[in-house]
Amino acid sequence: MAVFAVPLAMAYSLIRLLHLGMLLILAGAVVIENIATKPVISNEDARNLATVDRVAGISAVLTLALGLILWLAVGKPPEFYSDNPLFHAKVGAFFLLITLASYPAVFFFKHRSSAAEEIAVPKTVLLLLKAELLLLLVIPVMAYLMARGVGLSP
Repeated sequence: MAVFAVPLAMAYSLIRLLHLGMLLILAGAVVIENIATKPVISNEDARNLATVDRVAGISAVLTLALGLILWLAVGKPPEFYSDNPLFHAKVGAFFLLITLASYPAVFFFKHRSSAAEEIAVPKTVLLLLKAELLLLLVIPVMAYLMARGVGLSP
């Protein structure tokens, strides 16, 4: 049994680091989208934002996959997370983030090969990008509190 303890502990640490790394890449992409998206963008900006959004999407999927591995396979027992309402709030906030990101993603995808010199960005896209940023501030706080057992009944 002790022979498997070290590799499992190493796997847990590696998965945690990868999970955090993917979340940081996602956050960086959302910050870039917020900085680069103006009420009017050029077609080159639209192409670049579509690429940044693709990076955000890939990192979101990998963050989710690595989070599932942490929850169900390595580290703390699944009940540590499953019994914590803060965990459910965090997962809900992450899925809300993904849902909010879908409209800007479709907008950037549709305009990535636009021939127009200038593209008007709907106010909804700008608002949703700001909401994504807000969620990316809240989710790590919930994760920090959840990892310390806040939300578990004594």
